[in-house]
Formats: sequence, C-alpha cells, structure tokens
Amino acid sequence: MQDYEELKQLEDDLWEAADQLRANSRLTASEYAMPVLGLIFLRHATTRFNALLPAVEQGIPARASGALREERVKLGFQGKAAIYLPETARYDYLAALPAGSNVGVALRDAMIAIEESVTDQNGNKLLAGALPKDYLGLERELLAELLKIFNSPLLATAKGDVFGRIYEYFLNQFAQSGAQEGGEFFTPPSLVRMIVNVIEPDHGIVLDPACGSAGMFVQTGHFIEDARHKSTHEVDITFYGQEKADLNSKLARMNLAVHGLEGNIRIGNTFYEDHHQLLGSCDFVMANPPFNVDGVQVARIKSQVGEQQSGRLPFGLPGTTTKSRKKEAGETISNANSLWIQYFYSYLNDRGRAGFVMAASASDAGNKDREIRQKLVETGHVDVMISVGTKFFYTRSLPCTLWFFDRGKPADLLDSVLMIDARNVYTLVSARSHVFTDEQLANLSAITWLYRGENEKFVELLGRYQAEVGDWLAALPARLAADSSAVGALADMLSELGKKTADAEVVAVLREKLGDEHGLSDDLLAGFREELDRLQAHADAWQATLQAALDAAETLLPEIQRGAPGSTFAPRKSLQASLEAVNPQVKAALAALEARHKAWLKLLETAEKQLRARQWPGFVGETAREARKALLPREVKKREKPTVRDRAVEACKRASYFVAQGHWLLGRFPNGWYDDVPGLCKAVTQAEIAANDWSLTPGRYVGSAAAILDDDDGEGFRARMKEIHDELADLNDTAGTLGTQIQAVLAELVE
Repeated sequence: MQDYEELKQLEDDLWEAADQLRANSRLTASEYAMPVLGLIFLRHATTRFNALLPAVEQGIPARASGALREERVKLGFQGKAAIYLPETARYDYLAALPAGSNVGVALRDAMIAIEESVTDQNGNKLLAGALPKDYLGLERELLAELLKIFNSPLLATAKGDVFGRIYEYFLNQFAQSGAQEGGEFFTPPSLVRMIVNVIEPDHGIVLDPACGSAGMFVQTGHFIEDARHKSTHEVDITFYGQEKADLNSKLARMNLAVHGLEGNIRIGNTFYEDHHQLLGSCDFVMANPPFNVDGVQVARIKSQVGEQQSGRLPFGLPGTTTKSRKKEAGETISNANSLWIQYFYSYLNDRGRAGFVMAASASDAGNKDREIRQKLVETGHVDVMISVGTKFFYTRSLPCTLWFFDRGKPADLLDSVLMIDARNVYTLVSARSHVFTDEQLANLSAITWLYRGENEKFVELLGRYQAEVGDWLAALPARLAADSSAVGALADMLSELGKKTADAEVVAVLREKLGDEHGLSDDLLAGFREELDRLQAHADAWQATLQAALDAAETLLPEIQRGAPGSTFAPRKSLQASLEAVNPQVKAALAALEARHKAWLKLLETAEKQLRARQWPGFVGETAREARKALLPREVKKREKPTVRDRAVEACKRASYFVAQGHWLLGRFPNGWYDDVPGLCKAVTQAEIAANDWSLTPGRYVGSAAAILDDDDGEGFRARMKEIHDELADLNDTAGTLGTQIQAVLAELVE
C-alpha cells in the first residue's frame, strides 16, 4: 500500500467506481460529495480504531462485559491517535448489515453517535454538526454499493496516511467536478506543500483565517510528523482556523479528524470578525484567501487601521469606490487583496512567519496598494516571493504568487527579498492541470535554504538523491536478470514456433484440420522466420548494453556507499560527477530494454494474429498464454500490475531520474551556496525594489533563463516525442490492418 503507483491506482479505481454509481443515479455532484466524503471518513476512522483496539483492550479486566466493557474501551481511547467509535458506528458493522436494511438510517445514526462521542479534554464535542447525515434521500442500492466499494481489504488494513491521501484525492476530484462552489474551498496540495516547506511550521500557534477545508493544517501535520522523526523533542502546536462558509468549516473539521489532528475552527467573515483574537500572537500564518474581492464595506473596517485598537491594518486602507450599484453599502474597498496581506502580517508575533497564496496582480497593483507594499518592504520582513504558473488550480487557469513574511529575519537579510520565478517549473498532469512533484518542491525549497545560509540542508537533499540512485542501481541486477529470463523464454517459444511452422508435416496436418485457407502462406512463414532471425541477431547487442550498465553500477555502488549520510559538500559533488558519467550507460540500458521488449512483443502479436497460433495442433495457445502473462500488452498499457519488464525499466528510469535531480541542484548552485540564477532566482535589495515601483513580481528581477535551465538538454522531451511517434506508427499499422479486414468483410456481405 505504501507503493505510490499502487496507491494512485487505488485512488483512481475508488473514484471511478464511486462516480460511476453517482452517474447512474439522480444525484448531482454537490448532493453526492458530502455523503461520499462521510463514508471515507468513517472507513478511515474505523481502520484507525481497529488498529488501536487490541492495545486498549489489554488494559480492560476480563470480567468486564457489555456496557461496562464498552465504557472502558471509550476511556481507553482518550489521548490516542484515533477517535472512539460506538459499535453501531463502525464500518465493519455497517458493511455487514443484512440485505434489505435501511442503510440510510443506519449511516445517519452512526454519524450522530460519532458526533456525540468525540470530545476534547474539556468535554467539548469536536465534530458537533460537522458530519454529513443526509443519507435518507439516497437510494438504498446506491448506499449499499458505496459501502462495498470502501470496504476493500486494502483499505481495511491500510497503514500510514493512506486514507488521508484518498480523502484529499476525493476533495480534489469533487473540486474539479464543481461539487463545492467551484472548488474554492480546496487549495491544490502542491501550493500548500510549498508554503509549508518555506515557513516550516513546527511549533506554537498556527492560524489560517480563510481555512477552507483545512489543507494548510493537514500539510502542517505531515511536516510535524517528519520533524518528530528527526528530533527527540515533542512538538507542541495549536491550530486555529476561521472560515466564512458553514459547509467548508464542516469539511475542515472532518479533514482534521481524519488525519488525527485537532483544531479550533470558527465560522466568521474575516473582514469583519476576528473570533480568535490572535493579533501579534501567531508563530505561523498560512492561507489561500479569495482573490480580488471588491465589496468590503469601509465603514465596518476603519477601526482596524493603525497600531491601536484592533490594528489588523497597520499600513492603511487600500483604494475605495462608491459604485452606484453598491450605494446602499456605502464606500467599499475596490480590491481586498491588500486587506488580506496586512491581516497575515499583523497576526504574526516578533518571530513569526507567514506564507499565503495571492493573485499575481497583487504584486504589481498601483495607487494605495503600491503604498502598502512599500511600507511592507521597508519593514524588512518580506522574505520570499515565488511566481507560480497557470493551471495549478482546478477550476481556474490564472497564475498566482506565493508571498512569505518573516518577522524574525536575521539582520543580514533585512535589506533583501528572495525572488523565485517558478512559472517554468511544473509537471503536466493533464491539459488543464499542473503540479509540483516531490522533487520539484524540494528543489525550490533548497533555494530558500541556501538563501538563508542553511547549506547543510542542501547537501542533505543532494545526498538523498544520490542514495536513491544507489538503491535503484543495487536493484538493477536482479530486475534485469528476471527480465532477461522472461524474454529468453519468449524467444525460445517463438523459435520453436518458427521451426514448427516450417515443418512440412505440421503444415500438412494444418491443411487437413483447417483446409487450404489456414492462412499459412510461404511468404508469411518466410517473413516470420526472417524477423525471428533478425531479433536473435540483436540479442547479443542488447545483452552487451545491459551488461555494460550492470558493470558500471557495480563499480559505482561502493563510491555511493562511501558518500553516506553526513558527507560534506565536496564528496557529494565528486560523487555526482561519477553518477553523471555512468548515467549514459543506464539510459542506454533503458533504451535496450524498451527496444527488446517492443520487438519480441511485436513478433508475439504476429504469431498470434497473423499465424493464428491458438489454432495449431501441438501449439495450441497455452504456451502463448504463458508468455503473455509475463509480457501482456494490455497490462503494460493499463498498468494493471507491474510486469517483469516494467520492474527492470523502472530501475533504469528512477536511477537516471535521481541523477538528473542532483544535476538540477548542482547545475544551478555548483559551489553549494546561494547564487542568483538567471531566469530562476535573485536576491534583490530594497533599493532595487524601489527602483521598480515597489513591485514584488519575481519576473521583473530574475531575467531570462540561461541554457543551464534545460535539465536534460531536451532529452526528456525528445524521448517522449519518440514514444508518441512510435505509438502513432503502431496505431497506424493497426488501423491499416483493421481497414483491410473491414473491407474484406464488407465485400463478402455485398457478394
């Protein structure tokens, strides 16, 4: 379950199954979203409950039974990383309901029971009113099927944060389908993780005054978990959130609970209400507020201006307007972006950090907004600005900017702001969706580490990439051996087939069984044998290429082991040079694997389709089926499960990939310290910002990208284009064959 590909496939399968049911019902996406999220919540809560139940039961006397025993179980779950579930609210109980039961009533009662039972140390009900209960309007058959879908054995035994990922995945999918007000409540994980990586929230008070579904808090929880693994100190952190929409606040509370987190979530309009009263008290502030709001009433926020009173607007009001259609509201703010920016700054204590998403236009806005930016920059607390390209949000394609404040910046950085232009850093998921991969996030974070003088983190990241290369190279011999064995078996089978089809006695038997129209013409047999001979002639060359990669890996592995964790920069840089020297042989092995697999597979298809292998006496298809189990085209395309060949290819690809990640780092920062990189990053002074009309848009400062920014000299692009070209050629061949067959059938029909 921890394998990324398996988890991704599970997410896709669950969504496809659940959404297919919805598509065949009367429900809209918005009617379907909350009940499904409630089921995921319940399945995860039950999994965590079952995992901890044995330990809790050990402390209960054997004589305790019935209601007394259940009360002891409930007490035993206090302080545990799971919530207590009444027996009738456990997923196992609900999934086992007999056919014909009113599942909707059972689910509603389960949600009510959970809300009643989940409390904090003071007896406050943490989930009161948060869980979905509108199951009565759903078809019983639909609910029963949904219960089955999320009762997969894989989910019942899931470890780690598998359910958290699935929960976030469904939030994402519902956002894309427009189930929740255009997806406004959901901040893409890429942006949340980037914010968390830069501000590093690992203690104290964390506030999100526009918390949506609490994605910022959830990602902070992941960061804290990692911090716990690296430190013996207990992490003490408190989450505070405010959200205007009641539905979104419920999602936030569910999201926290499903991740084993607690937070104080309040409903309120942050422009006018400040329920938590945390001015100047927060260690970290993080948010993705609504962009370009234009209806905030000036009369209701004037008291927030200045250091006195509420003081949430220390740099003044932005521009105002009195549009005729809003006369009844009086004077209003023309664009509230600068309100949000000031709120985030004012909540910080004197060592606090903030990170938030903002419309790209806010970095360059003029008039009053420019004056507010000037005052912000002059504090010295603007830390980092990151431009993000289009298509990161699910329902809009506009670019955005990530802003970062640090009121505890060291004196040597007070006069500078780190500008990062990440608009060309992304991974294409689909025509309308971009993301940052784990490595892209880490590489962008590494720029901030170097800027802050945290060079040891840069070296540690480089070491992680090199260790990954070592792990994949170490796995290469066994994977290549398995692949070669499978291909060898296939080659033997096809060689035997070639001999049999050339045998006059076999051909005579075929004629007797199938008649003269058995399709085994001399030309066809000759072509098959010729192709077989050509592939066998290539076998030595392919094997030599693969052996060269194995030899190179064997030579390099001891050097990787010597560069163990803790190595300083110089050994890491030297090791990277060695890795890059070997990388061409790894890529050659990858190309050989791809070519060998494709060639033998194509011949297998010829044997089955053109030679009609399944119909021959003595070679009736069982052998062919055995070969297809190892190298089945559909499995390769659909990725239903890893094949032998896939595992060998994966080792080469991943080793080469992590070599490229190390190259990305050292190609830009070859000395292991911060330098401005054209087209990517630049540390600019307040004087430079003033000369650019106090603009905080990174693109104004970093300049054009240098040639070094081509990570693999376009090789990845060319490789993908070659794959597409080859796939297109195969499709054209198939189309031609099908066209001929269709014409023949039509001709027979006409006759």
